[in-house]
Amino acid sequence: MSLPLDQLIRRLSLRQLQVFLAVFELQGYKKAANSLGLTQPAVSAQIKQLEDTLEQPLFEYVGRKLYRTRAAERLALCISNLFGELKSMQVDLNAMQGQLSGDLNLCAVNTAQYVVPHLLKLFKQEYPKITINLKVVNRAGALDRMEQNPDDIIIMGMVPTGRPLVSIPFLDNELIPVVSANASFANKETATIEEFLSQPLLLREKGSGSRLAFEVFSQEQRIRLAGNMELGSNDAVKHGALAGLGVAVLPKLSLLPELRLGLLKSPKIKGFPLRQSWCLVHPQGKTPSPTAAAFLQFVQLNLEMIEKYFKDLESR
Repeated sequence: MSLPLDQLIRRLSLRQLQVFLAVFELQGYKKAANSLGLTQPAVSAQIKQLEDTLEQPLFEYVGRKLYRTRAAERLALCISNLFGELKSMQVDLNAMQGQLSGDLNLCAVNTAQYVVPHLLKLFKQEYPKITINLKVVNRAGALDRMEQNPDDIIIMGMVPTGRPLVSIPFLDNELIPVVSANASFANKETATIEEFLSQPLLLREKGSGSRLAFEVFSQEQRIRLAGNMELGSNDAVKHGALAGLGVAVLPKLSLLPELRLGLLKSPKIKGFPLRQSWCLVHPQGKTPSPTAAAFLQFVQLNLEMIEKYFKDLESR
């Protein structure tokens, strides 16, 4: 590279470095463009300008596959360090103003997706400077991430036993039976579990938290479950029930619009609702980051407010 440092600094921009890092990490111009809200030609132009400035090729195509050069590897390390220092500076400056900032990395099982956005809304009102990164996975995925430990906190219902975990319950999770409004016994105020299960049963995949809770209930009641269809998400199960494919047991908070409109009915059945607790979970030996500690403290200090918020949500 022949450019003196002062000229190099004048020709580089942080946006250009951000674009490069996106291409480097996502290994594709199109993926980088989508993640940054840019067009693919705009990304290509930024990389071309950067390569001209550095007088080094950064990416090479072999066939249709993008490869990173040694120069790109070195540049990525430099930029990661630079952006890390900028983030650290931002945290320090916010701290000087009495405002906590930084990243909060959360993972939630997909049945919690109806709860977590509301919880984060309440939290962000108090900590607007914290950046939240949320990963939504199924229960098996959450257990896998628990082993890999990339998250500050995992939000789930049925917390695994036999592991050194800290678990903080913060909200009831009611699982209720639902049937299509057009089902034969939809308008009955009460029904027996036998009547309910005489219909085709829609189940989540094995290992799902909501399915596991229903299986535990069935074992306690000595009821045999014979699902007619397995579906990979609560939304799929809900839409299956709406279409009249069968009956299901689902979290109440995921059904509020359909229950209000009368599209789904929830007959009273002995033993229901099944009650779990949504919990904040992290490894016992893990020291929470400042942002994670703030989130844990916020939830623990505002349990009554959180409960009232969700009760109001149900009654709207």
